[in-house]
Formats: sequence, C-alpha cells, structure tokens
Amino acid sequence: MILKDILAISGETGLFKFIAQGKNAIIVEHLETKKRSSAYGSAKVSSLEDIAIFTEKEDVPLSKVFDLIQEKENGGPAIDSKVDTEKLKSWFEGILPEYSKDKVYTSDIKKVALWYNFLHKLNLLVKEEPVAKTEKVTKTKAESTQAAEKKKKKPAAKTK
Repeated sequence: MILKDILAISGETGLFKFIAQGKNAIIVEHLETKKRSSAYGSAKVSSLEDIAIFTEKEDVPLSKVFDLIQEKENGGPAIDSKVDTEKLKSWFEGILPEYSKDKVYTSDIKKVALWYNFLHKLNLLVKEEPVAKTEKVTKTKAESTQAAEKKKKKPAAKTK
C-alpha cells in the first residue's frame, strides 16, 4: 500500500493528508471531511508509512499488513473494530500469525482494522507497483548520457 502523506494525529479522530509545511506547524486535511487545519509541534503526528507491527521475527510495515488484510478479505472491508476482543485477536492472528502478543495490544489491532476500513471506504488502498529493473536501467543510461553531453559542451574561451 502507498501510505505516504497519510497521517494519524493523536487525540484526533480519522486520518489526515499532509498538505504543506508551515513555519510552526504542518497543514493537514482530514480525509473524510476535507477540512484543513494545522498540527503544531506539540501534537503527536505519525505517518502511517512509518508505523510497523511487532512480530516474533521482525517488524512488519503497516503497508504490508494492509496488503495482507486486502488479500484475506478479497479486497473487501475488514472486520469491524468494535467487535469483542477475542474475535478481533483471532481475526488478526489469521492475518499475521507471528505478531507479538506481548507487544501488540488490542487497541493497536482495533486501530489497524479501523484505519484499513477508513482507507477502504475512501478507495485509498492502492497497491504499490514495483518498478521494473529495465526501467531503472534505461533511466540510468539516459541520465548518464545527458551528463556526458553536458560535460562535452564547454563554454568557449574568451579572446580579446
């Protein structure tokens, strides 16, 4: 999933989109209401791209967890975040069986389900397309060709 510029702000409901960097705050837009506001330095702002789920082996990025949920739910919505705790834990274990039961709390699982359903409702769950190696190589060759041409073109020496 592409979660760049999607933010969660502590104490605020819903998710936000990063708009711009201000002098003392960042400008954000609520994804559902489209209202813009400022998030000051005192607010705890987390990018969904930087969030990961603890597992017994290594941390799994939230984008990967969303991919796994989308796979399991066949592109549909996830479980309701308000179901009882045992159903929620059982559902999450079906998604990510190796998640750390000591470090991942029920509130974390609720947030994952809530955020997934919120993004699903707004059609913002877009899978990240891997860039083919040939495209990278072609781009690199084109860039090096342009750089070589710039080096060849030297300004003419001034004569009096």
